[in-house]
Amino acid sequence: MLNVFVCEDNAVQRRAIVQIIQNTILIEELDLKLVLETEDPYALIEKVKVSQNTGIYFLDIDLNSNMNGMKLAQQIRLFDPRGFIIFISAHSELSFMTFQYRVEAMDFVLKDNPAEVKVKIRECLLNAMERYTLQTNKTHKVYTIEVGGRKISVDYDEIFFFETSSSIHKVILHAQDRQIEFSGTMKELTMTLGDNFVRCHRSFLVNKNKIKEIDAKNRIVYFTNGETCLMSTRMMKEL
Repeated sequence: MLNVFVCEDNAVQRRAIVQIIQNTILIEELDLKLVLETEDPYALIEKVKVSQNTGIYFLDIDLNSNMNGMKLAQQIRLFDPRGFIIFISAHSELSFMTFQYRVEAMDFVLKDNPAEVKVKIRECLLNAMERYTLQTNKTHKVYTIEVGGRKISVDYDEIFFFETSSSIHKVILHAQDRQIEFSGTMKELTMTLGDNFVRCHRSFLVNKNKIKEIDAKNRIVYFTNGETCLMSTRMMKEL
């Protein structure tokens, strides 16, 4: 998942940008989450410091602050070197500064044409999603599922375990920061996933790299994120 941030000091323009982003996420069914919309560059930095996900950043340049959008982008790069930065400004003459500040901006969008702004923001979101997926596939092994026509890719390293759902022919993926229910069976998952995933119970398939502790007496598996699952006596030996 990619996080989206907006920093714009003009409240009316900020709401317009946010509306375009939210509509695009909904219509295109993108695996994106709007995390913060703010006029305060320092609030954005604090949020980025604790974020676990790569971000897409829509930044105004003149923020009526002692930190402008260019300096904000430099700070973002310290904590999110792979993030996608898009400047939105009414001043086309400032575009050259993106090279001067060496922030590797993805795009520079001019505010003077609202229709063009809408098109450019949509393009930036789609391009960022595509580039992120390609980067992730090259550097990490990912598991991709489809939910309601929406494709969601989750790093293997973020998956703790799979659990059989109470809904027939459905499985629940327990990840780092979310749970996702999708169509599938334990048998299919066992055949698809690698050796790091082990069946410990008829209802659970676990990522052995995420196990913190095993209580053999009570047949409980403890994971590093605090979650637990059951372990059957028959499958205990394999685990």
